[in-house]
Amino acid sequence: MVGFVRDILTTLSYEPGPAEAVGVDGEALSRLDQRLAGFAQGGSRGRTAISIRPSDCSVWDGNPRDVPGLSAESCRSLIESIAQEDGNRIPVLVRHNPPGAEQPYQLLVGSRRRFSVDWLNNNGRPEIRLTALVVDLSDEEAFRLADIENREREDITELDRARSYQNAVDRFYGGVQSRMAEALNLSNSQLSRLLALAQMPDEVVNAFGTRDELRVRHSEVLTPLLRRPEQRERLLVMARLIGDEQQRLAGAGERMIPAATVLARLKDSTRESDMRRGNDRPLVLGDARVGRIRAGREGLAVDLLVSEETDIDALLGALRTALVDSRRQAAVEADIAA
Repeated sequence: MVGFVRDILTTLSYEPGPAEAVGVDGEALSRLDQRLAGFAQGGSRGRTAISIRPSDCSVWDGNPRDVPGLSAESCRSLIESIAQEDGNRIPVLVRHNPPGAEQPYQLLVGSRRRFSVDWLNNNGRPEIRLTALVVDLSDEEAFRLADIENREREDITELDRARSYQNAVDRFYGGVQSRMAEALNLSNSQLSRLLALAQMPDEVVNAFGTRDELRVRHSEVLTPLLRRPEQRERLLVMARLIGDEQQRLAGAGERMIPAATVLARLKDSTRESDMRRGNDRPLVLGDARVGRIRAGREGLAVDLLVSEETDIDALLGALRTALVDSRRQAAVEADIAA
């Protein structure tokens, strides 16, 4: 069994390829799934799958999948397929827990299958068991195997993957980034970008509507700004304001602020206010300057130039956005001054 799994580690590419639309477990199969499904069907060379209860295995903490985030809704098609097949046709991978552990096994690969069987056990199908293969792998090998599977899954967020890498570089590779990059078949620059994402402050993470919306490309823009103390302070103040706004919108069932808007607002917050320096803020519509916003003693003053060709609705929309941003920037300046 060890040779079989280590063969998978050496022969499967880390670069995700197109999954084949095979109707096993109700979803397209990753290449790792295909190997495991083929093994389960062949059962050759003494490799025997066992049947266990989901409660017989704890989940290994080195897997980047957000297990608490799994739900019956996100696993619906898999649950239905396992119910129809009376079990999971693609086995999960487990290893023996150390002596004295509460559960005999530790789950390495197959969190969604384990969750789905457990859900069925608690919802009218207590007879279904979890089909598993017992392997003997080191933590580093288990991490690489889980990483192979998770790179081919759409429900692993870039943030979860990045944070798992941040933990793994110290835990499995002695803090040497180049060793980890080589083991995972990544370039040092690819790994560096993922590790930068993992270091995004919680305020920034919470400013985005969901964890899935925060991507590596966003951290590439924000990381240089967070390295400068004054800009970092301004950015974090704005991130907290956006996060509070996102919570209000979510609570009211309204559309949350899209990622592109969040990124733009965070970037803008790091620029010293034009009004703070005594300058007017231009109001631009398309490529034309159509007015300005000035800071007055009692608030904001607006000067507009409206020609016969001006789109009034577009002008009012641009004006509203500019006024809201000006107020928000004033709030950021006030928080920083305090």
